[in-house]
Amino acid sequence: MDINTLGVIGAGQMGNGIAQVAAMSGIHVIMNDISEEFVQKGLSTITGILTRSVGKGKITETEKESILGRISASTNLKDMAGADFVVEAATENETLKFKIFKDLDNICPPAAILSTNTSSIPIGRIASQTQRPEKVIGMHFMNPVPVMRLVENIRGLATSVETFEATWDLSLKFRKTPAETKDYPGCIANRLLQPMINEAV
Repeated sequence: MDINTLGVIGAGQMGNGIAQVAAMSGIHVIMNDISEEFVQKGLSTITGILTRSVGKGKITETEKESILGRISASTNLKDMAGADFVVEAATENETLKFKIFKDLDNICPPAAILSTNTSSIPIGRIASQTQRPEKVIGMHFMNPVPVMRLVENIRGLATSVETFEATWDLSLKFRKTPAETKDYPGCIANRLLQPMINEAV
């Protein structure tokens, strides 16, 4: 599957990080949030990180401008009609995510894959809000996204092999290390982390 345009729902810490790594991999990004203020704040964060990278000699000024040029700002969810693949990174609220996925299901092309960055809400429950459960998957990035390598690719019960393989390939294109996990609470990293936190307490 060719993924030329990535939609990112949420321009906060996780969303703008995902948008950055996608743009750095050569993909056009539509970064969406509920207000222009939030979107511009996300773009400002990305610009600041890239500017520091230029200062450290990791990228050139021309590369920085090319990366920023691949990110489009959006405050209208209908803009996701142009996305081949969507990563939802909104607030960790089940009701909100359910609404977003219902809307995306109506807006996005039938071939588009819808993914979520959640690690606490079952992928199956999110997928059930759509008419394309086979094209719904978890794509859980670690924070901070531009630095951390791991991406958990979470299969729902209905997630198709094609959807999983496309998500795996996209993770590699982002220069991340994908890990396959089933739809368990906490996936891998948080499932390991929580007992450690409880033990420390």
